[in-house]
Amino acid sequence: MLFACHETLLAQQADLIFLGDNIITMDDSQVAAVAVLGDRIIATGSAAEILELRNPSTRVVELGERALLPGFIDAHGHFSGVSRYAALLDLSSPPVGGVTGIDDIVRLLRLRIEQQQIPAGELVFGFGYDDSLLLEGRHPNRDDLDRASTNHPIVVRHVSGHLLAANSMALAQAGISSASQNPQGGIIRRREGSSEPDGVMEETAMGAFPGSTGNMSNETLSRLRREAIDIYAGYGITTIQDANVSAEYADQLRSEAKVRSFAVDIVAYIMANPLSDQELDGVTHDLNYTGGFRVGGVKFVLDGSPQGRTAWMSRPYDEGPPGQDSDYVAYPSYDPETYKARMPGLLARGVPVLAHANGDQAIQLMIDGIAEAVAGKPIPDHRSVAIHAQLVRPDQLDRIKQLGIIPSYYSVHPYFWGDWHRLSFGEQRASFISPVKATVERDIPFTIHNDSPVVPPNMMRLISITVNRQTRSGYVLGPDQRASVMDALYAVTQGAAYQYFEEQEKGSITPGKRADLVILASNPLTGDPEELENIAIVETFSRGETVYQR
Repeated sequence: MLFACHETLLAQQADLIFLGDNIITMDDSQVAAVAVLGDRIIATGSAAEILELRNPSTRVVELGERALLPGFIDAHGHFSGVSRYAALLDLSSPPVGGVTGIDDIVRLLRLRIEQQQIPAGELVFGFGYDDSLLLEGRHPNRDDLDRASTNHPIVVRHVSGHLLAANSMALAQAGISSASQNPQGGIIRRREGSSEPDGVMEETAMGAFPGSTGNMSNETLSRLRREAIDIYAGYGITTIQDANVSAEYADQLRSEAKVRSFAVDIVAYIMANPLSDQELDGVTHDLNYTGGFRVGGVKFVLDGSPQGRTAWMSRPYDEGPPGQDSDYVAYPSYDPETYKARMPGLLARGVPVLAHANGDQAIQLMIDGIAEAVAGKPIPDHRSVAIHAQLVRPDQLDRIKQLGIIPSYYSVHPYFWGDWHRLSFGEQRASFISPVKATVERDIPFTIHNDSPVVPPNMMRLISITVNRQTRSGYVLGPDQRASVMDALYAVTQGAAYQYFEEQEKGSITPGKRADLVILASNPLTGDPEELENIAIVETFSRGETVYQR
């Protein structure tokens, strides 16, 4: 039998062979060579064994000092946002962009209008401003944006995606005035001592404003999506998430994939908040890809963002937004009872659920929804995901393990907003943000993510921050929660594959699995942890084909 299996393997002959001493399989095996046929890994082992599968047309990759790993899996993000934003005005602060103050925002908006000759009355949209990094230490308001133009409606979106600022024309077109009431789950910020809107809108209050696509045609948007796939592949990513999309948009992606397959896999999650019960009942999920696309489930948004100071907390912020009382804890962005009422049906139908929950009170709501849905019954293999889970408490981690919930940590936060969080939440709470070590110690499956386009989908930077937890100022935020390099790699390979119910297909270099692979310039396990971010992506393979090469 062994001889027959060996002969069968030899008969296959590989399209692609990797040889080297830095193959990180993530399945605990120690190998020096990997063979790929078509879209599958067909064998791993010694160089001598695997070279028997070579034929004259086989590509043989001598890795040398380079490392081979499973392709990285984007555990949470917004692919469509990355694609659209590539054509829009970027107002990010360093290291992503160059904005340091509100004057920069005004200047860039004016330049955009001038260079693109945007007609009066047409929307001007920008994204990525970060009040925590602006010299003024505040959001741009309507007066600031009016300096850019009073003849164009201007909307600029906060880096978190949970707030925006609008100028006077945009407010007027949206019908926002001193008489406007705060919507449920959102706030219209006002001028100090007045009911007049100041232009800053929180959470659901953003719904009054137009989207960011402007006058882009369907052809342009389709082209931008293909270009965005190249961006992800350049970071070693072979599976992308597209969360918060409509069912109609998911159908559009599926139709595109049928015409021409996406080069890497895309998994979409339908935004559940605005759906009626009947619409939610109609949402189905796919276990199989069509042209590299499938619907993975639904997503609820339960609260806001810690960097925007709208994360829903059980204890007051140490420093909240301007004008808020000392007992400010923010608020839910979705009705808690509605969320809890919808969970039993979704779990019963086996629909995977992601729940955006940053503050510990929102995380508690997410936990309670699962607990009440499974009360008195065996806990199914539901793998519901607590997206971000930034301010999770130790006692909540214990409950998360009991209920089979997967925390997906927004692990770039210690660098990008760690210093800000120390002001917002104090040292103790801030130091436990994205507590990877405590999660590993409890043996809880977990993932980490960039939440792109909030920050670019740079996986090596994500891994580096998860390992080092160094803030912009050089402070190490919660040194006891630093991850090992292997744990960080697990989170973007095996852990993420498990989150997607794809652990039999992806996440490790194991015979029979998909040939989704990435070559790094050096071995992340043997180098200086502080240099992780600087390890270059050399080549990315999806389904055995090169989709990026440096």
